[in-house]
Amino acid sequence: MSAATNGTFMYFAFGSNLLKERLQLANPSASFCTTGRLKDYELNFGLWQKHANNTWHGGVATIQSNPGSEVWGVIWTLSNEHLMSLDNQEGVNKGIYSPLEVSVETDQGPMLCRTYQMNNFHPCPPSPQYKQVVCMGAEQNGLPVEYLKRLEAIQTNNYSGPSVLDQIRPLMKQKLEV
Repeated sequence: MSAATNGTFMYFAFGSNLLKERLQLANPSASFCTTGRLKDYELNFGLWQKHANNTWHGGVATIQSNPGSEVWGVIWTLSNEHLMSLDNQEGVNKGIYSPLEVSVETDQGPMLCRTYQMNNFHPCPPSPQYKQVVCMGAEQNGLPVEYLKRLEAIQTNNYSGPSVLDQIRPLMKQKLEV
């Protein structure tokens, strides 16, 4: 499968969009393709402005170039009609993230994917809710156990109020009841 097959594109998710229910809030066409590894990048959490407020109440995931490191994630196939909604979700129009084309290693060989990298990165720990969504997505899609342990070890900012997770929980509950 290539980056542009029949009106679709491949998207490499490494943060909250690892979780299908999160991604499908704004991008219902997203379907699982495979898992993969992005070499020479590392996962970081932060904000695009020093004191930015966001719906997650803490740092969010980004990738940064770092030779020898790797970031595991999920490759989703999305309809081209959701390219703009994905860009909007990632704040491309506000200058928060920039789209990036990367080659992701998979069991099926390298795949060219769209992903996103934060602009003006300021390190900031994620909220417990954001970290939970990232970990649930990693587990849901069978990312390697060692990588999952690294995600679970990430320190949070201990925020305890409402967040986007409150919109996702009912969707997960519905799936369990079906």
